[in-house]
Amino acid sequence: QVHLVESGGGSVQTGGSLRLSCAASENTDSNYCMGWFRQAPGKEREGVALIWTYIHSTYYTDSVKGRFTVSQDSAKNTLYLEMNNLKPEDTAMYYCAADSGHCRGGNRNAADFRYWGQGTQVTVSS
Repeated sequence: QVHLVESGGGSVQTGGSLRLSCAASENTDSNYCMGWFRQAPGKEREGVALIWTYIHSTYYTDSVKGRFTVSQDSAKNTLYLEMNNLKPEDTAMYYCAADSGHCRGGNRNAADFRYWGQGTQVTVSS
């Protein structure tokens, strides 16, 4: 059982930046797919960014490419999501997720993850 705790959400204006953190209860450096999902009111949960911790391969949904960066600090058992040039459409609850194995080339969706954090709210105003 891996426990995940997110932090770092908040409210910013369009063009602003935030960094989300996800602290894991155990080392996930060997062979885990970890990532960030988001869910806006009335919408389905969507994958934002994934990282395969074995070789640190990263995958992004098209709408955040060039603006968001996912990374992992294995010494701190912490996953990060650096978000720049934020837009109002980025407003959502952001969740950290993890499970063993690779990220299937970025095609691992929410139903394929067993471990989730409680979420952190990101609000971007225009």
